Amino acid sequence: MSAIETISEQACFGGVQGFYRHASEACGGSMRFAVYQPPQAANGSCPVLYFLAGLTCTEETATIKAGAQRLAAELGLILVMPDTSPRDTGIEGATGDWEFGEGAGFYVDATQAPWSKRFRMHSYVVDELPALLASNFPIDPARSGICGHSMGGHGALTIALKHPQRYRSVSAFAPIVAPSQVPWGQKALPCYLGDRPEAWVAYDACELVRQQTFPGTILIDQGEADRFLTEQLRPELFDQACAEAGQSLQLRRHAGYDHSYYFIASFMDDHLRHHARALG
Repeated sequence: MSAIETISEQACFGGVQGFYRHASEACGGSMRFAVYQPPQAANGSCPVLYFLAGLTCTEETATIKAGAQRLAAELGLILVMPDTSPRDTGIEGATGDWEFGEGAGFYVDATQAPWSKRFRMHSYVVDELPALLASNFPIDPARSGICGHSMGGHGALTIALKHPQRYRSVSAFAPIVAPSQVPWGQKALPCYLGDRPEAWVAYDACELVRQQTFPGTILIDQGEADRFLTEQLRPELFDQACAEAGQSLQLRRHAGYDHSYYFIASFMDDHLRHHARALG
């Protein structure tokens, strides 16, 4: 297992906000991530919440903009914000398009060359990063939750549905729930996974929930003024899929709210409390 390099650490609400990097085997290069340790972490292991950010974002985005540390300190939650993809890959076409490549890993394990060497964010988030964190931070792996925004909401939902034994709680802000049916997914998934639609549905929350439900309530918040709502996000498809599968879902729609972190910050406390109840 690779060593962790500390980029920076700052005192924050009685705890520590840190930024780190390490050599990732899953992603074939250096990866960065952020960890917030609440005050309680100084005295023993704490539950952990992973937050997966969206297109164009980094490990800094939610850490700086979501406003999660204050309540995480009160609840005793460790927060982990990984980067959204490998960086400096040198792969032709990996930069210059905000909807694909670096900054847009879609939390899949790519099977198509040249992406398959570096773009393995599913394995990174599910296996490599938690193992690294467990050996370096006071985390209780048995009490893990996962959350995300937009592309990261897609990541959180698909990861929780594929690995329900790993996570006790899941939530999302404005997630891409049906990537195989919307332009963002129809652009990225063929490049990462090939032209066969049956490969795409392995990372499609609407399809996954019909195969295996999550043992708990899924919380989703969606802004009604989100410019991506009708074309890219389509929460009604997941609502329908959950109803058909018998999956407990709390889908909340909010008039006037858009896709930004102002929206996320407005309802982050609700999500932290949702996870804290499940994680104990």
